[in-house]
Amino acid sequence: MLPEAVPEHIRSRLTDYAQLLRINRPIGTLLLLWPTYWALWLAGDGSPGIGNVIIFTLGVFFMRAAGCAINDFADRDWDRHVKRTRDRPLTTGRVNPWEAVALFAGLCIVSFLMVVLFTNTLTLYLSFGGALLAFIYPFTKRYTHLPQLFLGAAFSWAIPMAWAAEAGEAGELNQVTWLLFTANVLWTVAYDTFYAMVDRDDDLKVGIKSTAILFGDADRAIIGALQAMVVLILIIVGNRYELGSFYYLGLVAMACLFTYQQYLAKDRERDGCFKAFLNNNWAGFAVFTGLVIDLLIS
Repeated sequence: MLPEAVPEHIRSRLTDYAQLLRINRPIGTLLLLWPTYWALWLAGDGSPGIGNVIIFTLGVFFMRAAGCAINDFADRDWDRHVKRTRDRPLTTGRVNPWEAVALFAGLCIVSFLMVVLFTNTLTLYLSFGGALLAFIYPFTKRYTHLPQLFLGAAFSWAIPMAWAAEAGEAGELNQVTWLLFTANVLWTVAYDTFYAMVDRDDDLKVGIKSTAILFGDADRAIIGALQAMVVLILIIVGNRYELGSFYYLGLVAMACLFTYQQYLAKDRERDGCFKAFLNNNWAGFAVFTGLVIDLLIS
């Protein structure tokens, strides 16, 4: 809440910016944050540097906000035709397109400076890939039915970056890094397909492409297969790092939540699919909690 002393026109403008950057909807930030924390805690053997935790927490927040700005810029002519997005500030004209691009650029620069000043060379090189993916993703839905795959890569790029930062100059990305990356790409495709199922009817009318449209009536079955692969890959990660029972309890909780999501989306109704999407926050949190406890007591 802004102080009452702030003039109304400034309050209104800041509210529009907050909506553009989804500050009022932290679910995307959380879905980015949990796998980033998985990488930090594993690379740091349960004790990641507090500096890296702060840098990547802020970086996740800034880059998710930047991604929302460029996404709404790309979709500004389509969003007005989709029930869920027709009141967004860019498509209604409350925010100008150049402002969205400026916010995207500014947030990317801030994130880049944090990497330059406080991490290492490998993390710096990787950051260019993250920025490129964040920019490319919003435009992929024009050309492919797999924009969720590009979103998965963008959402997962913080994993190798966090690993590189925590491992230090002498460290390197290893097989577990890319197993985590792959698991998170598959997980993102799964939960963002639930998200796309919310808009499927509107997207078909407008011409937006998505995995929800590509998968058709097989959507829930394919999501289930992706979810099973996520759990399987995370089991392999646990085996490689010789993790114990608390980590695997976290995976059991994730599997149970995946089953619950299938139940929520069983009728493919908007509300049920959206609730299934939101529920993934708890799946990521469950794995992180199990991982942290396991590393603490080992």
